[in-house]
Amino acid sequence: MSGLTHAQSFRDLIVYKKSRQLQQEIFNLTKSFPKDETFSLSDQIRRSSRSIGANLAEAWAKRRYEKHFISKLTDSDGEQMETQHWIETAQDCGYIDQKKSSELIGKCLELGRMLGGMMEKSELFCGEPSRTIREEAAEYIIATEN
Repeated sequence: MSGLTHAQSFRDLIVYKKSRQLQQEIFNLTKSFPKDETFSLSDQIRRSSRSIGANLAEAWAKRRYEKHFISKLTDSDGEQMETQHWIETAQDCGYIDQKKSSELIGKCLELGRMLGGMMEKSELFCGEPSRTIREEAAEYIIATEN
């Protein structure tokens, strides 16, 4: 991938690292939500925050095809926006205060800006992959002697 000698994996991307930090912060925060929210709000906000990084990983795998790469980044951006919605819902329900809500939404917005930058410069991430040697191919058929 031209121009990305510094990123060998999606795990190297700052936006991915920040998405993992956000999902962990939200996970820890939702532990204090009421038990009757376990299968609704807690589940939803955890799922959407985890999907930000998951879609980034998928985008990385699809970067050979620029349009598919951008599509997965768009999905990731949609998940961060959904996470914003659930953060505001948690505030409306009184589970988090205005300060915490603003802090978390700020982190979501930062992820959104980073994802937008990746989409705008997708050509730096996309194209023919470098020809590197990976693991040995597995044998699928084992010949046996009779």
